[in-house]
Amino acid sequence: MIEIKNIKKRYGKHQVLKSVDFNVEPGEIVGILGENGSGKSTMLTILAGLQRADSGFFNIDGKDLLKHTKLRNDVVAYVPQETPLIQELTAWDNLRMWYSTDRLKKELKDGFLAMLGIDQFIKVPVNQMSGGMKKRLTIGCAINSNPKLMLLDEPTAALDLVCKERIYTYFEQFKRRGGSLIIATHEVQEIELCDKCFILKEGVLSPYKYDGDIPHLIGRL
Repeated sequence: MIEIKNIKKRYGKHQVLKSVDFNVEPGEIVGILGENGSGKSTMLTILAGLQRADSGFFNIDGKDLLKHTKLRNDVVAYVPQETPLIQELTAWDNLRMWYSTDRLKKELKDGFLAMLGIDQFIKVPVNQMSGGMKKRLTIGCAINSNPKLMLLDEPTAALDLVCKERIYTYFEQFKRRGGSLIIATHEVQEIELCDKCFILKEGVLSPYKYDGDIPHLIGRL
């Protein structure tokens, strides 16, 4: 089980996160909902190690990943909203920064990279890719270490339906293999994929059970 406990973050006088607590089971997708500016991205970047929390711990297998940088890099993958790819390079060249040649070929043939459809645009430079291609390639780069947990910040925002379906299929396969996902999202399709959801509002994370009632969800945000 993954435990996130007492995560706090303040910027000056503004308390962005006020003792955030939740657990994630193996093979579980957890959705984090909230308005823009509610602190969702801040929480994910803390868990990814890109900024420090003021307090708290992030426990996997008895280790606090807020303190164990190497272990966190091995077991946690982070996919931000923006595209952290080298624009002038092809998909292959970006992936080669993270994979050995032999492993990359295997993954493109029958692994997760093939499931994401990256083999179909492997020679295309990033600056000629669609938004969906870039997102799938970003995910492909992020999962190079066979992570136990993926952190995804609005992973399918503004993507077309075909691309979304490819990514959702990957999510389902990842969780079937025992992987866990934390997704910050506004997308109804993503919310429906989640095993449990939380709403982050005014720095406080509260459980929320989505039942398809959009007006009720909007009222809670």
